[in-house]
Amino acid sequence: MTTTGRFFCADAARMRGDPIAGTAPRGLVWVLIEYRSGWPVNGFDGIDLAPEVKTHVWSAAHAVRARVLLVRRLARPRPEGPGRWAVLHYEPSGAYRQRWGTWTRDEDLVEIADALRSPGPTDHPPVVLVCVHGQHDVCCAVRGRPVARALSERWPNLVWESTHVGGDRFAANVVVVPDGVYYGRLDAAASVAVVEEHLAGRVHADHLRGYTDLGPPQQVAVAALLGRFGPAGRHDYAVTGTAREGDDWRVRVELRAPVPTAFDVDLRAHRAPPYRLTCRGPAPSAAIVYEVSAIHSA
Repeated sequence: MTTTGRFFCADAARMRGDPIAGTAPRGLVWVLIEYRSGWPVNGFDGIDLAPEVKTHVWSAAHAVRARVLLVRRLARPRPEGPGRWAVLHYEPSGAYRQRWGTWTRDEDLVEIADALRSPGPTDHPPVVLVCVHGQHDVCCAVRGRPVARALSERWPNLVWESTHVGGDRFAANVVVVPDGVYYGRLDAAASVAVVEEHLAGRVHADHLRGYTDLGPPQQVAVAALLGRFGPAGRHDYAVTGTAREGDDWRVRVELRAPVPTAFDVDLRAHRAPPYRLTCRGPAPSAAIVYEVSAIHSA
């Protein structure tokens, strides 16, 4: 997909071999708002809503560090009728805590603030988000749209197109919520395989950016174990300790099933050379990379 003379951050990151593990942003709560009009570059902050409603929703989300994303179905023409909204809470138990509602007037979105204060019921399936936010970064649209089509054909009731989820250079990005699992560098075929395995309770190291309840070194440690010992369920591994001495880290991870086992994963952090990491941002930036040096049975 490379075009002569034009910079694509995802192409550049693949050519450099940028590590993907440890790049999922932290987050335990998500707010999804179905918005069928055009998405501005700054997502929710830029849409045309009554100012008092936008402030109310944003303040409530900020108070619990929730991420607010605009979403839409891939179907053409766009569906009619009320839009939907959802509040999704991560649960360490794996329960899919979600509250869903509808909105036709701006004022209807005020209900999101109430939903943020209490976890929802567990009778909803997971949600699969595909970042296609081309206004934010062209790679997200170019690489994300084929993935959104493939996943929507397979799971039309689970999949939503989404605004920016982070990590443009790893497009196409898919996030399963409220599991809080980020996958990246996907194409159409790989995305179907990855999501199918995820829904069957098997997370693979390939394409895994990380779990959003963990910090970067912890994400890398879990990915290293998945890579060495094979796929596992989202909550089969638990981080039970993290120690740091300068650039050296040790992360203790316990495998809960089938037999409880603990591992110490040693990592070293270093700053990569500065590169241009997004299509829209011309200034180079240096990412921190965590490399696994050893895995020990604890």
